[in-house]
Amino acid sequence: MKNVTLRQLRVFAAVARHQSFARAADELHLSPPAISMQIKELESEVGLPVFDRTSRKVTLTMVGEYLLTHTRRVLASVRDAEDIVARFRGLKTGSLDVGMVSTAKYFLPRLLAQFRDDHPGIEIRLQVCENREQIVSLMQQGAVELAVMGRPPKGYPTRAEPFALHPHVLVTAPGHPFTRVEEVQASALAEEAFIVREPGSGTRAALDEYMHAHHMTPRVAMQMSSNEAIKQAVMVGMGVALLSLHTIGLELEHGLIATPVVEGLPLMRRWHVVNNLAKTLSPAAESFRYFVLERGEAFLASQFRAS
Repeated sequence: MKNVTLRQLRVFAAVARHQSFARAADELHLSPPAISMQIKELESEVGLPVFDRTSRKVTLTMVGEYLLTHTRRVLASVRDAEDIVARFRGLKTGSLDVGMVSTAKYFLPRLLAQFRDDHPGIEIRLQVCENREQIVSLMQQGAVELAVMGRPPKGYPTRAEPFALHPHVLVTAPGHPFTRVEEVQASALAEEAFIVREPGSGTRAALDEYMHAHHMTPRVAMQMSSNEAIKQAVMVGMGVALLSLHTIGLELEHGLIATPVVEGLPLMRRWHVVNNLAKTLSPAAESFRYFVLERGEAFLASQFRAS
């Protein structure tokens, strides 16, 4: 394997992550044939196939799984070397890899855009994850340096710093009876049909926390894997939901959804910026961390009305 190139390893890692040649091509801005050629050349150097192509999905062979472990170490070492060089260059150039839970997609890209205005030479790569377990995995692999999430991970050495309040509110269709009441008692929610996120998500954890505090169990009518799907279902009257206020700005502005006043709500959580304690942050990541801590709360307050 003396002639294996970094480009081949980067392509290999991307295909393994996405389990797709096409998606890896999109991420790396290459054509699918170019991706296939890089993998073919890598397998020629290895002498064995690294992917099993017999099923619908592209899966790793046993050799591929072992190679991926070492590939991640190599790419992480290369990134460390790049970071050291970047420290000598200052922040005129560099790269920033950020992960976020899906709920943060309603504000983090705009916050990153403000950061980019201050540092136009920084290349920003943003990865959206459905839950914090996926983000932790990316941090362990060295694929992201910073993450924005609600609940910090447990059992993994990280620095998690709160930077803004994260209110969760009850959302209903505009014509729901709750909207005609001055304040809804918490006990009234026991009879409502809830549309919920999957277990393990921060949004589901917030609902469970609220219901437990009021000695109730939510009557689950439907479970969905995205806030967007939940909002659509709520808007047409299929049920109610507890959602982050930061996910419903447009719907509130256009009167498509309602947030009635409910006893004990909003439930206040916090947004955190998180990094791996075992790794020194690059200059770009350190700069963005300070940016978020200094400006994040004011930015969110300006973008979303208080409930």
